[in-house]
Amino acid sequence: MSFSVIIPARYASTRLPGKLLEIIDGKPMLQHTWESAVRSGASQVLVATDDARIKSACEIFGARSELTAESHRSGSERIAELTARLLFDPQTIVVNVQGDEPLIPPSLISQVAGNLDAAVDAQVATLCEPISDPESVWDSSVVKVVFDKNGYANYFSRAPIPWDRDGFAAGEKTPDLSKPYYRHIGIYAYRAGYLRIYVSLSESPAERSERLEQLRVLHHGGRIHVAEACERPGPGIDTPADLEKVRQLMKSRKESNSP
Repeated sequence: MSFSVIIPARYASTRLPGKLLEIIDGKPMLQHTWESAVRSGASQVLVATDDARIKSACEIFGARSELTAESHRSGSERIAELTARLLFDPQTIVVNVQGDEPLIPPSLISQVAGNLDAAVDAQVATLCEPISDPESVWDSSVVKVVFDKNGYANYFSRAPIPWDRDGFAAGEKTPDLSKPYYRHIGIYAYRAGYLRIYVSLSESPAERSERLEQLRVLHHGGRIHVAEACERPGPGIDTPADLEKVRQLMKSRKESNSP
């Protein structure tokens, strides 16, 4: 199996502008993500950015990067532009790795690519992990997913799904985690041909409400394969607090590996 990785790298960020160039353990955040992608076994790793500052940084640490339009509303749209411009074969598997995931294990990147390769009737593949703390079930920033016995997504939501009708109706506020809840991990594999279809599809009402682009796929009849991650992902970075947490985590790992 051969697959490519494209890292969408937008400069602007509502809560942490320019975060992909923030230094962590002596390197830009984006470089850590790119290095993990390179170790995944991908045939090529590209950075799709909207900003010359990010492109310049990529040139310094050796990543291939391409400028894309500033108008894209999602990483999927940015990747679609690049696959069309570079004339990717429609069957090429492309993995979307978010640039603000400097601790993403390479194994997850290769896993999601392999899952899509095996799921021939799926247009997209993604990953999840069991939720182990009750607070995350109620946290709207933690996206939950429900899938069928064959691993195909039924729905994604910021709300607690599945809804514990009896428990919550009785006033119980602590979710019963023996009835498993799954957190969606925001890594996607697509076939390049489907990406070109995806960007032509209209937003769905649920997508507008939940602010979850994957719901567009389901609304238009596409199938998303979901599997439990083979390894726990590291934390992503959205806020200054997240950035400091990852800096400390990397520092601790470095110290623990020192002789």
